[in-house]
Amino acid sequence: MATTTKSKEYIELEDKYGAHNYHPLPVVLSKGDGVYVWDVEGKQYYDFLSAYSAVNQGHCHPEIINALVNQAKELTLTSRAFYNDQLGPYEKYITNFFGYDKVLPMNSGVEAVETGIKLCRKWGYEKKGIAEGQAKIIVCEGNFHGRTTGVISFSTDPDSNTNFGPYMPGFEVIPYNDLKALENALKDNNVSGFLVEPIQGEAGVNVPDEGYLKKAFDLCQEANVLFIADEIQTGIARTGKLLAVDHEDIRPNIVLLGKALSGGVLPISAVLADDDIMLCIKPGEHGSTFGGNPLACQVATVALQVVDEEKLAQNAEKLGKLFRTELEQFDHEMVSVVRGKGLLNAVIIKPKNGKTAWDVCLKLAENGLLAKPTHDHIIRFAPPLVITEEQIVACINIIKNTIGSF
Repeated sequence: MATTTKSKEYIELEDKYGAHNYHPLPVVLSKGDGVYVWDVEGKQYYDFLSAYSAVNQGHCHPEIINALVNQAKELTLTSRAFYNDQLGPYEKYITNFFGYDKVLPMNSGVEAVETGIKLCRKWGYEKKGIAEGQAKIIVCEGNFHGRTTGVISFSTDPDSNTNFGPYMPGFEVIPYNDLKALENALKDNNVSGFLVEPIQGEAGVNVPDEGYLKKAFDLCQEANVLFIADEIQTGIARTGKLLAVDHEDIRPNIVLLGKALSGGVLPISAVLADDDIMLCIKPGEHGSTFGGNPLACQVATVALQVVDEEKLAQNAEKLGKLFRTELEQFDHEMVSVVRGKGLLNAVIIKPKNGKTAWDVCLKLAENGLLAKPTHDHIIRFAPPLVITEEQIVACINIIKNTIGSF
C-alpha cells in the first residue's frame, strides 16, 4: 500500500528514535470512535484488531472518557500508602461482577500474570504444603502470557525467549488441548497451579476441543492444584460470554484480567481469587505504585458497566457466528481454516504466488479494514464489540473482496 509524505514522517520518527521491537502496518492513526479509526490523512478504517482486544467497548467510548476526565480533575494517584475513596467501591463492584471474594489490582496484563504466579506459589507453600523452592506451575506450548523475564522462561516462541536467558525454573510445559499430558503432569505433588489461556490468542486464535477446559479444571481440583485462567485477551465479553471459561461453566481458582478492563483508556489489570488463596499474600509482599489508583478504579468500573448495559457479550456471540459462517462458506484457495469464538476469530492464509497474510493485511488496509497477521500465516479478526450487524456484513464483504483479488 502507498504511504503518503505525512505518514512517512511519523514512521521515520519512530524508526529513528524508538526501539525496533514492533513491526507495524504502515498506517499512522490519529483518531478513533467506536469501530472506526482514522489515519493522519483522514482516511477511515474499520478496526479489526481492537488493540489486541483492549478496545472491546469501542474507541473513546463517551461514558468511559467522561469517567476518566471527571476523576482526573479530582485525584489521580495516592499510592497504596493511603486509602482513597475510589478503590473500595471499585473492589466491591468488580468482585461482585465476577463473583470472587477478593481482587488484587495491577496495571499491565503481564503484571497480572506475574501476580498470579506469585500468588499460586505462595498458596502452594502455605496451604498445600509444598517444600520451599519446589513449587511447579504447568503451562502450555504456544502460550503467550507476556514478555517479562519470568514469563518468557516458559514461552515456546523463539522470538520471545531467544538470547534473554538465564530462565526462571519452576515451570513444566505440556501440549495445549492435551488432557493426557495434563493428567500425567498433575501426578507430581509439587505442582501448585495450571496456567492456561481458554483460547490461545497470540498463537492464532487456537480454540481447544469442547470440554477440554472443564475436564482440565476437574483434573486440577482432584489433584489439589489451582486452575489459573489467563482471560486478559479472551475475557470481558470478547468470546460471547463475560469470560471465555463461562462457555464450559468453570469457575477458575484464579482469574487474570487486563486489556478491556479499561476499555483501552489506561493500563489496568486485575487478579481475582477467593480469600483462601488471596490472603496468602500479606502486606509488603506484593504491590504496585499505580495499582488501584483512583483514576483506574473509576475507569474500570464504568468500562465494566458499559459491557453489561450494552450487552456486548450477547452481541459478540451473535455476530461471531455470522462472521464465521460467512467466511467458512467463502470458497477461495488462500483461505485454509476459519476458527474462533464470539468476535475473536482467525483465518489461516495459504500463500499464493508469493503473497502471504501480510500482503492480505496491506490490501485490507487499502480497502478500509485494519487487521494484523500473527505467525506469518494467520490473520486475527477482532473488532470492537459495539459493532453492528450492518457493519460486520460490510466488513465481511471487504474481507471476501480483498482475498478474492489475489
